[in-house]
Amino acid sequence: MPELRKVVLYSRRGCHLCEVVKESLVKLSRRGGFTWQEIDVDSDAELRRKFNDEVPVVFIDDRKAFKYRMDEQEFLRKLAR
Repeated sequence: MPELRKVVLYSRRGCHLCEVVKESLVKLSRRGGFTWQEIDVDSDAELRRKFNDEVPVVFIDDRKAFKYRMDEQEFLRKLAR
């Protein structure tokens, strides 16, 4: 059985684009192949400094894959690599 990919969404409350990306991840996660978690950048001063207003940001296996918007088909292509 292949190992699940790890996806992290860095976001913040009140961010419309973050909600759009989160909805996509919820939908795509039903297909399997990855686990994901959401991290609020405002919960940690270092994360807030690192990402500032550059949210949402999606990482796949610790590599930045998307910033601001996420195309679902492109996400699936990157996941398959």
